Amino acid sequence: MVHADIHPTLQGQLLIAMPSLQDSYFAHAVTFLCEHNDQGAMGLVVNQPAEFNLEQLLRQVEIEPADDLPLQTVFRGGPVQPEHGFVLHTSEHRWTGTRAVADSLALTTSRDILADMAAGRGPLQALVALGYAGWGPGQLESELAENAWLVVPASPSILFSLPPDQRWDAAAQLMGIDLNLISQVAGHA
Repeated sequence: MVHADIHPTLQGQLLIAMPSLQDSYFAHAVTFLCEHNDQGAMGLVVNQPAEFNLEQLLRQVEIEPADDLPLQTVFRGGPVQPEHGFVLHTSEHRWTGTRAVADSLALTTSRDILADMAAGRGPLQALVALGYAGWGPGQLESELAENAWLVVPASPSILFSLPPDQRWDAAAQLMGIDLNLISQVAGHA
């Protein structure tokens, strides 16, 4: 007997941490879900800047950036494998480790995208993250049932354009919700 995934996929959606989620890593986090199936989920936190920028990261991995490389934030994508890089980007090009994750969005984990970005030949829009957030089978569904997260469709402007400190509020506004008006204590009626 073949078992189908009984949960609809949330791949390509944003998870918005509810005010009651006080975990040191995920408080006020906005996470783009790159993968979600019956084996678990994987996402990138898109609103927690790292302590360094893309030019510094490129130099650290021994890729020489172009002199006119625009300043670009690198994000702390999650607590799992923080030494591993991920590039969430528009999907007009493909690199060795590229796979589609949503309409017009892809995820690349290979070094060749960084070399192209350093030379000014990268994707039109990109978010570079170190590490990822991961959930085991049923774990994310359990957290959703406990009202730890809101789920909204991903918005390219939130992913690529807005300043990181505005992304949590802006993502919730997609649902018409002001998270600052919600109690930090979760409860069930």
